[in-house]
Amino acid sequence: MTAAAAKAPVMADVARLAGVSHQTVSRVINGSPSIKPETRDRVLQAIERLGYRPNTAARALVRGRSGIIGIVGTARTLFGPTSIHRTVEDAARAAGYFATSVNLSEVTRRALSDATEHLMRVGVEGMVMIAGHDEALEVVRTQRSQVPFVVVEGDLSKASLTVGVDQVRGARMAVAHLLELGHREIVHVSGPLNWAEARARVEGWRLAMSEAGLRPAEPIHGDWSSRSGYAAGLRVCEMPGTTAVFAANDQMAIGVLRALHECGRRVPEDISVIGFDDVPEAAYLIPPLTTIKQDFDAVGRRAIEVVTQAIKGEELHPSPLVIPTLVVRESTAPPTRTG
Repeated sequence: MTAAAAKAPVMADVARLAGVSHQTVSRVINGSPSIKPETRDRVLQAIERLGYRPNTAARALVRGRSGIIGIVGTARTLFGPTSIHRTVEDAARAAGYFATSVNLSEVTRRALSDATEHLMRVGVEGMVMIAGHDEALEVVRTQRSQVPFVVVEGDLSKASLTVGVDQVRGARMAVAHLLELGHREIVHVSGPLNWAEARARVEGWRLAMSEAGLRPAEPIHGDWSSRSGYAAGLRVCEMPGTTAVFAANDQMAIGVLRALHECGRRVPEDISVIGFDDVPEAAYLIPPLTTIKQDFDAVGRRAIEVVTQAIKGEELHPSPLVIPTLVVRESTAPPTRTG
């Protein structure tokens, strides 16, 4: 036996470093859904630190089959990406695959590259990347891998295997609803423009306004958070002609509602507000929030359908975008007519 072979780490070394049992390491490697995320992350970090090559990875090299799909997730505090992550995991298990995930606290090219390499070490057969940031697509384009990548969110026009929601159409639905109510001065609170979803929703807002013969002002930029929506709402309070606000997600819409309340603008009597996503709390706000609902279950199912077809070498066809729906509640109404 060579010195290198004698020093090769074994599963017991991983268990010792991670502070878990041998069985827990085995369950993490095999994608068991019963493992707590923090435990899974600790085990995967130990595998990477030791350079351990799990048996599943070795079997994948020999037989081309591990039954594991890797998921790269980001933006864990945001409703949309978190919901997609959950539905992808559920769909993977329903399709007979194990799912193992890496969740990133920051999105950089290095972090995303490390995440994909990390998943390759455990022998994944395919990967689903859930990241609306532009950096994610750069990694997909430049990463050399023997396994297929499916991109969910982001600029889907720049990747070969993609699944997503028709964000432009959703934004147009939101603005069309406000236009049908009679609004003409419609302010848009956008998400951060390094997110493709934010840019698509800006595009949909502008298209709908232009088709109605209206020239929209520049959007107020937010960062998806309720705090940024609140700041945007305070700016709207200083725009006396504005009768409606289209926020690019529900969290920012919540902040807008708070700001409007503080400055004495009644919703929907003085100003209408519509969001995007349909978070569970949307129906219980005061007033209940009109919003655009994304079918995250359909997105998760399609993502797994595409990656499993690619794994099996089946003929792939472009996946149609999932169409969102308008959910009308009490935060939108016709503008009050005076004079």
